[in-house]
Amino acid sequence: MGRLKPKEQPSEAEPVHSSAERPNRLRWPVASAPLGVISFGLALGITAALIVFMIGVATAFFGWGILVVQVLSTLLIGYEPSFIGAIAGAVWAFVDGFVAGTLMAWLYNRFAARNHH
Repeated sequence: MGRLKPKEQPSEAEPVHSSAERPNRLRWPVASAPLGVISFGLALGITAALIVFMIGVATAFFGWGILVVQVLSTLLIGYEPSFIGAIAGAVWAFVDGFVAGTLMAWLYNRFAARNHH
């Protein structure tokens, strides 16, 4: 295991600052770029659609995740453990993911802009 290093003493050339006088270089950078609302919605929608599609196909071919498909079929119209059902579920998952992602990115941009001013 590594040994703890003793605290280094400030050199003669480096001034000692109190916590209130510390230079800004020691602070964490703050991200100020807004999220792309449509891009974030597309990313979340595509991810949700792929996951739902893969679960539906895995259930149809291997019988894995039957309970997951049963629960999601209450939310996604036409979702069932078949190839066509997996496509139907993926379409609805994309729509749901896109709407949720767009809303989250829009809200994030609104709150982030409020905190910077």
